[in-house]
Amino acid sequence: MSERRDASTSPLRGEVAPQAREGVENATSQDVAPPPHPGSLTRSDPPPQGEGGRWPHLSGVMQDGAHILPIRVYYEDTDFSARVYHASYLRFLERGRTELLRAVEVAQSDLHAEMGGLAFVVRKMTIEFLGAAVMDDVLTVVTRPKEMRGASMTLAQEVRRGEEVLVTADVMVAAVRGGRAVRIPDELRAALNAAAP
Repeated sequence: MSERRDASTSPLRGEVAPQAREGVENATSQDVAPPPHPGSLTRSDPPPQGEGGRWPHLSGVMQDGAHILPIRVYYEDTDFSARVYHASYLRFLERGRTELLRAVEVAQSDLHAEMGGLAFVVRKMTIEFLGAAVMDDVLTVVTRPKEMRGASMTLAQEVRRGEEVLVTADVMVAAVRGGRAVRIPDELRAALNAAAP
């Protein structure tokens, strides 16, 4: 059974509407630039644009030597008790550490690409759970450099709901390349020291 279709009929799944095809047949590769690959964005590129501007709040802000990252609690972050599952806080803390680096203009992807595969791994974490967040809470992850050594640094972190501290953590991360500890790059060391109060 065949269905009669004309220009005013909605396209089927996978089909392109005729009006959307207009002008495409005549376009050349010089007329249409391909979109950039997501992985090609670096720390110097502007963040993705929304209607009328940027979204700087997605990466948080530096304030008095600490990085502040807002996070909303979603259903996926909770457990059967409707409170945030303890492992979800580890993800929140990881985002805080990543955005701290982005805030001082050192992207981990750039370090990895430009320094022969350099990466940061968590070597030690001391964490204390003091309270519980629930779905729809807006939390802030506060991250500040605490101690810097040759190949490792310790960051003091908190997850807060307003003024209430729900989680505290001291996280030691080590710089590694090819599975071996290496010195933290001087540019990162200088950027974090400059951010300190």
